[in-house]
Amino acid sequence: MLNLNALGLDTSNYTTSAAVLSDGSMYSYGKILPVKPGEIGLRQSDAVFHHTRQLPEVMAQIGNRLPDIRAIGVSTRPRDAEDSYMPCFLVGIGTAEILSQALQVPLHRFSHQQGHIAAALYSANRLDLLKERFIAFHLSGGTTEAVLVEPDSEKIFSTKLIASSLDLKAGQVIDRIGVMLGLSFPAGKHLDPLACAYTGKIKAKASMKGANCSLSGVENKCRRLMEKGAAPEEIAATCMAYVLASVDSMCKALREEYGPLPVLFSGGVASNSMLRKEMTAKYGALFAEPKYSADNAAGIAVLASMKEAGL
Repeated sequence: MLNLNALGLDTSNYTTSAAVLSDGSMYSYGKILPVKPGEIGLRQSDAVFHHTRQLPEVMAQIGNRLPDIRAIGVSTRPRDAEDSYMPCFLVGIGTAEILSQALQVPLHRFSHQQGHIAAALYSANRLDLLKERFIAFHLSGGTTEAVLVEPDSEKIFSTKLIASSLDLKAGQVIDRIGVMLGLSFPAGKHLDPLACAYTGKIKAKASMKGANCSLSGVENKCRRLMEKGAAPEEIAATCMAYVLASVDSMCKALREEYGPLPVLFSGGVASNSMLRKEMTAKYGALFAEPKYSADNAAGIAVLASMKEAGL
């Protein structure tokens, strides 16, 4: 039971989010950064600008709970690695430091990826896994990788990169195909039902190098289908079939190497219904609720509460 009230802040590349863990309940709010129609991303300078504008609005949704918090957590970088850095996280860091000083409560720093993992475990009611080893997939527009998670007395848990995409990321592929089909960015939630509506069969073979995958060819396959006049449903289903085949091959290779460890999925792509169904059936994989799969600050609040409580 997480009894220590904590605030979490996360200003990732596409979502401004804040969350308060209060008396064992989670209050989370996020707002996606605006992307112009037809575009597939944001420059970091634009992301910083939009976070600066949106964070006061996001904080207003949970502001009445701030007097009760006993710790603050903030995501400071994409991954738990020395060379991991993105300017967009500076907005959250600055706000967290100001609030920490104003409220006279401790500030704890985590990576965005750590937040995703903690949010997924919290949502799946499996925070107990942090006491053992498991494999965590982080699938998003900026990341397609698997890490080996192990308990760590200083950081709660540590991560070791054990597999990744060697080129495009799963979320990038989905967004590019979605925008190509006229869907709004980010395209995942729009591409999902479109792909599920296709009733034909698609044979998809993953492009692998060991446990690492390559996704750059998926965009070309889908573009060729579009040029031939294929239905949007078939194009969307083809995109997802290759993403699924790649993730499946990664997971299979890693369990052969590391044994039948529990498998956790987080990140925006982990909201996909086809991925959830297949990975759960084959590997008993754990998934967060969709709202805790996409970028959010809930995991950061959980980690801040655990860290301050000495759990």
